[in-house]
Amino acid sequence: MSDGEKSGFISKVIGPKKRWRAYKARVKELPEHYGTAAGAIERYLMYFVPTDGDSVESMFEDLADLFEQAAADGTPIREVVGEDPVEFVEAFAQNYTEGGYVPARARKQLTDDIERATGEQGDS
Repeated sequence: MSDGEKSGFISKVIGPKKRWRAYKARVKELPEHYGTAAGAIERYLMYFVPTDGDSVESMFEDLADLFEQAAADGTPIREVVGEDPVEFVEAFAQNYTEGGYVPARARKQLTDDIERATGEQGDS
């Protein structure tokens, strides 16, 4: 893959670097547990790449908005994502894209990461 193809692909996945960096900075400023949850959702959303750059930018900016507001209001993460974080993220992603293939291990990782962020880890 040439550098031009790589940069075009990366732009399609994450949008312009300036907006991506702004999103990442916003998530980094979140309280730890909210940032962990947002990061887990971000990783899962990479399977749902929208077909246009503006949609992907909006998707991640809306994710940051959601967690910033939840943190500011003191809303528990479980109230944001519900009992099934996979269902939440897939419904969230459908606002921006028609979907994608998500391997079972990614679904489990999302669920485990949300449990870790909410302090609900069971015995392992």
